[in-house]
Amino acid sequence: MLDKVIENNRVTIIGEVVSDFTYSHEVFGEGFYMVDIAVNRLSNSVDIIPLMVSERLVDVTEDYRGMIIEATGQFRSYNRHEENHNRLVLSIFAREFAVAEETQEATNTNQIFLDGYICKPPVYRKTPLGREIADILIAVNRPYGKSDYIPCIAWGRNARYAAGFKIGEHIRIWGRVQSREYTKKLDEDTQIKRTAYEVSVSKIECVDEDDEQE
Repeated sequence: MLDKVIENNRVTIIGEVVSDFTYSHEVFGEGFYMVDIAVNRLSNSVDIIPLMVSERLVDVTEDYRGMIIEATGQFRSYNRHEENHNRLVLSIFAREFAVAEETQEATNTNQIFLDGYICKPPVYRKTPLGREIADILIAVNRPYGKSDYIPCIAWGRNARYAAGFKIGEHIRIWGRVQSREYTKKLDEDTQIKRTAYEVSVSKIECVDEDDEQE
């Protein structure tokens, strides 16, 4: 059962370490740390992706900045209470972490697969230039009754397809983890820059009842 659940959320990234390890929390005596990984896109831009890693996987006292690493794990979320509301915080939870021997082709440096359920109505819209976009939020089950809530963004025909999904529908998504900066207005005089993390969808499918019964 555990292996089956883990298979529904798989991510691999290869990129450059661009920060120190910073302490996050401890579970049963095991310390977890955050580190930022710069992952190249085909467009020559860069996604800065937060990675959570156990002190049992890597020596967190070492300086890894500038090294190219490969990490595999799950894209996870939790709610953090701030500014009188809950904020969804996302990061990759590493199950494997290693220095990459040689960089793979750019198309293979950032891959994710999610198998989950629509948990709010998709939001379909068009940009001023007419590009179609759909925002999707899916719940992906985790062991011990927990779930991760993962925001996804689809484009073009994938967006048109996703626009028709209903709450509770079972879907599968393939894509990449990306970061996106935005400005949040706190009041009339104050704005702050933040970074959102989401899955950019390359392929999406709805799982029909026959597939689920197999």
